[in-house]
Amino acid sequence: MKNISSKKKIELIRNAALAKKARDIALLDLRKLPAISDYFILASGESSTQIETIAGNIEKELALNGFKVWHREGTGEARWILLDYGDIVVHVFHKETRDFYGLDRLWHDSPRRKLKK
Repeated sequence: MKNISSKKKIELIRNAALAKKARDIALLDLRKLPAISDYFILASGESSTQIETIAGNIEKELALNGFKVWHREGTGEARWILLDYGDIVVHVFHKETRDFYGLDRLWHDSPRRKLKK
């Protein structure tokens, strides 16, 4: 069972990503696996500008609700931006970058759920 903080973060992340038209948003539950986080949220964008916008909106919405990002990576070319919230790590990818690194495949043994409206 998700704790209230994780549940709220997941909802906020989903809504913030969808507000900027993120695609293929998935929640990977890593709690029963040896992982650095309880959950990964994966999302895709069509351009570097959109990827930066999605990540920025997630950061803004979580900050407004009292959740500060612990670490942010990938702002250079914005092909893959990582936002670490401790219990949840958000990965916002360009589609080709997501396909290349294959986190969806790497963590295939984790329960997975699409996050839709």
